[in-house]
Amino acid sequence: LALTHPHFDHVFGAAAFPGAEVFGAVGVDAVLTRARDREELYADAVRNGLNETVARESADRLVPPRHLVSGEWTLDLGGGRQVLLANVGPGHTAHDLAVLVPGDPEVVFCGDLVEESGEPQAGPDAVPSHWPAALDRLLALGGEDALYVPGHGAVVDSAFVRAQRDALATRFGVSP
Repeated sequence: LALTHPHFDHVFGAAAFPGAEVFGAVGVDAVLTRARDREELYADAVRNGLNETVARESADRLVPPRHLVSGEWTLDLGGGRQVLLANVGPGHTAHDLAVLVPGDPEVVFCGDLVEESGEPQAGPDAVPSHWPAALDRLLALGGEDALYVPGHGAVVDSAFVRAQRDALATRFGVSP
């Protein structure tokens, strides 16, 4: 199980997979184990409409990653299938992890570095000055013909990711 970043809507479900090997970018483990950060995840979930009881149970059952990715990690899934986990952040958060599934086409799971269903969201844990560079790393990882699976919304292509990178660079005053 790959935790793409430490936001409630991307980590609260990990407890539903008991015994799963959990991976995350270096630093995600600290966010998911510090009491104040767990409380902020709970509060954010409630602010976004999650039932308080469900949010409390989810926050109390958070599963920090056992495997921390600092660069890239090739993971053998068995049966000749491998995926590449890549710490491509910071950007949307300080701890952004992407997953490359080799194939024709390549598929890149982007977490919230890419969002198709609305404008990318930059919360207090975002690192806007590095976000465009994180998107450049995603594009290098997947390539021109890859499919990119955003954290929210429909699958997109490399042109969409480049356009979002350019928009974020303009929004945050960063050279693309």
